[in-house]
Amino acid sequence: MALLHIAEPGAAAPAVPTQRKIGLGIDLGTTNSLIAHFDGAELTVFTDSQGRSALPSVVHYSSSGHTVGFDALEHEAADQADNVASAKRYLGRSREELEEVSHVVHFADSKRLAFATSGGAKTPVEVSADILTALSSRARDLLDDPIDGVVITVPAYFDDAQRQATRQAAEFAGLRVMRLLNEPTAAAVAYGLDDSSMIAAQGNRTIAVYDLGGGTFDISILRLHEGVFEVLATGGDSGLGGDDFDACLADFWVSKYQLVITERSARRRLLALARRIKEALTTQERVEVDLSDAIVGAPSGLQLDRDEFTALCADLVNRSLEACRQCLVDAGVKALDDVILVGGSTRMPMIHTVVGSLFGKPPLCSIDPDQVVAMGAARQADVLVGNRSDEDVLLLDVTPLSLGVETYGGLVERIVPRNTTIPVTRAQEFTTARDGQTGLEIHAVQGEREQVQHCRSLARFELKGIPPMVAGAARIRVTFQVDADGLLEVSAQEETTGTRAHVVVKPSFGLHEDQVADMLRASYEYAAEDMQARQLAEARVDAQQLVDSVSSALEVDGDLLTDDERSTLEQAMSQLLETTENSSADDIRSAVQLAAKATECFAERRMDRSIQAALGGVSVEALDKEFKL
Repeated sequence: MALLHIAEPGAAAPAVPTQRKIGLGIDLGTTNSLIAHFDGAELTVFTDSQGRSALPSVVHYSSSGHTVGFDALEHEAADQADNVASAKRYLGRSREELEEVSHVVHFADSKRLAFATSGGAKTPVEVSADILTALSSRARDLLDDPIDGVVITVPAYFDDAQRQATRQAAEFAGLRVMRLLNEPTAAAVAYGLDDSSMIAAQGNRTIAVYDLGGGTFDISILRLHEGVFEVLATGGDSGLGGDDFDACLADFWVSKYQLVITERSARRRLLALARRIKEALTTQERVEVDLSDAIVGAPSGLQLDRDEFTALCADLVNRSLEACRQCLVDAGVKALDDVILVGGSTRMPMIHTVVGSLFGKPPLCSIDPDQVVAMGAARQADVLVGNRSDEDVLLLDVTPLSLGVETYGGLVERIVPRNTTIPVTRAQEFTTARDGQTGLEIHAVQGEREQVQHCRSLARFELKGIPPMVAGAARIRVTFQVDADGLLEVSAQEETTGTRAHVVVKPSFGLHEDQVADMLRASYEYAAEDMQARQLAEARVDAQQLVDSVSSALEVDGDLLTDDERSTLEQAMSQLLETTENSSADDIRSAVQLAAKATECFAERRMDRSIQAALGGVSVEALDKEFKL
């Protein structure tokens, strides 16, 4: 995640604000959510009337309205079906992507992804909006001034769809989102690792953020280079969290003491007891356990020590460590400068021990691990809202629209999705469309539509000197690199020879905000039409490539066919081209399949000729010896 100073060339320095503005940081979590404020001197995590900082990310819907957080949890036992939890898991996801959890989550009977409740169908965006509204109400009750903007944290692995859904939820809640900040970056900011004096004293740093929450585990490796955070790698386990440690202890008791659990409520009481014991063992070496508090007739006066609990949960801990090791490999990092613990479950002493042992240094844990992400977001919000002097301003900037290249058929292949934090470097491999092609034109475009004609052209340049090869054999790597000033360099390199060409453009400052908004609205409005157009273009490209391949093959091996066979094959190709002119994508794909079937005999004969040529001059005895026949 990049923390950058962004300024238009030649722009005047902004005026120093005369009145402090209110920027808030929000940790929109899977299990719990928090909201925090930094006033320039002190960080405050807002609490409810009972002094609780965490708001359970649960919403209860009824025909008369909805409740959020602890009030929603009160309905869980009697009305669990109308309680929607962990909505964050479903943000930006389609119904098709989540078919595997349909047996766990009660989706509404509609094409869109929505939860069925007594209050009607509720989308993950709507549920998240209700949580954000509750959080902002908590803040407004304690603040005298209006909220000028918020920074909301998201997992580093969130894709564009998930980030956009988060933004949309905030808009529904009436909040102005200044930035979406990666959760591990927020944790690093909370510890002041981005501080200019620290950077000057200690230089560039590599940081691991170990985040063990109630329901999920995430590991991220960050690099801080000249004030810019870059996410090197992410990993984790979406099915591992503090709840699993509770379940492990509860299952141990059930097995050891032969407990019979016939009601769901009894299971919940046992899990609640396990959680209390787990939390007690954070500060105590040994605790007394009274199972009768959860299960009538169960034994009481039992003892459990910390070492025994650690041994019980060894497999769970090892799952997190395996994810950490893989993340280090993915990042290409062997040594770390800092390790940060995030999430309430990291309070367990066993986590401190194993994390310190794995990474070779004691982890940073002086800030409440439940609050550290919200605190980092609050610090960043204070910067973005305009409360720092110009010398201290650190801003995040993102690509306002997707960046990509034109491909065969007038289609757009996106390489850098919109809202990608800069600086960023992304690359993708392409190939040639025709035999013997020695050059190609790279056309860089900006926009969200599927066809080039509906996007903004940025630049064109040529890559020459490609070795003549059959279509599809060449490997051309196209790289998009956006620097801290929003400058875009597009380069293309043929991997065999190293031949390279490039162009520098400046897309970030070329469009006004309303123009960007218009382009985004068009992408939504014409989404279905664009997808149909893309499918049609792709089908036509497939048809043309088949015709071109057959034509090239006939020039080389046409003698393998009789005149009648050749005429039949050429006629099939001609009919295929006619079909592409005024047919649907499905009809063209069907025609391609029929035409491909007509080439099978020709392809077999070409294969036989190739094998004969390869074995020319090789004796049967030699083959016997080679393959030990």
